Amino acid sequence: MSRHGSRTLNASVLGLNALYLVSQTVIARRLGPVAHDALRLQTTMSADKFRGILDSWDDTELAHYRSHLPPDMVHPLIYAASLTASAMKLEELHRLPPALRRMLLVAPWVSAACDYGENVAHLYLLDHRNKITPAMIRTTGTITNTKWALAGASVITLLAGYAQVGWERALGR
Repeated sequence: MSRHGSRTLNASVLGLNALYLVSQTVIARRLGPVAHDALRLQTTMSADKFRGILDSWDDTELAHYRSHLPPDMVHPLIYAASLTASAMKLEELHRLPPALRRMLLVAPWVSAACDYGENVAHLYLLDHRNKITPAMIRTTGTITNTKWALAGASVITLLAGYAQVGWERALGR
């Protein structure tokens, strides 16, 4: 890659990672007091727990949860682009095995697609509580847990890759 291309990629990685942090902060602020319960709501595989969490929220808390959904419809694009740019930069610094490169380029986008599925389902279920069934919540829980697993695996793999690059440079390799 040319020096100009490398500088552009550096700026893209920094800009997208900064945008991710801003987006995550906006979502956390909108969730406010329900942030902890929101993660439990998203990852549960139990319809009773899902319904119980929603039923435990008052109107203000439900409004907090609902208010995070509009920015969370943009957030998946941001984190998928951020992770992809970070993977491309890592590839520039250290040749990755083809299968690992493919995983780092595909997993964030599959994670983002899962995030959209989760958001749409939860928005629907907020207004259609009678549709909160064991099968529905097992499905949404599986989608959400897949989202977290793919995003988490991407972040851990990128951190390990960047740590390896740093270690190799420190040793003069």
